[in-house]
Amino acid sequence: MKLEEYNISVDQHSDGVYRFILKNIKDEDKARDIVQDSFEKLWRNVDNINFLKVKSYLYTTAYRTMIDLIRREKRKEDFDQVDISAYSHSQHYTDLKEILDQALERLSDIQRSVVLLRDYEGYNYQEIADITELSESQVKVYIYRARKKMKEYIGHMESII
Repeated sequence: MKLEEYNISVDQHSDGVYRFILKNIKDEDKARDIVQDSFEKLWRNVDNINFLKVKSYLYTTAYRTMIDLIRREKRKEDFDQVDISAYSHSQHYTDLKEILDQALERLSDIQRSVVLLRDYEGYNYQEIADITELSESQVKVYIYRARKKMKEYIGHMESII
């Protein structure tokens, strides 16, 4: 297929593929994404596809992409509807927090600070570097050494739990 034929296929089939997907999933944004993915796959395989079979290829690709999306979304749960207490094990792990706190206490001040910023607060390395006035590589080294030291202190999780 040539570039002109690709452009013609976009003009001829994009609206039809979009309508097909939209009728199935009833979400405009996701339908646009699927159509775009389908045309991207066509572009990547433009040398291997016969221009006369482009319509079939596009609809098949769009359909399979849509099915993959639907399957992925079925696996996701709405966290507002999940009963957290059913998955909570706080009664069983009362000592775990104490062990982690003891491990943190064994770290130097700077190691404790960077680990807390990274693992408890969720900052990225650059943000931690800005906060602590260290270089990003120094932050990474401190975090690595702190985690290693904590791991040596705690040992294997199976022995704790």
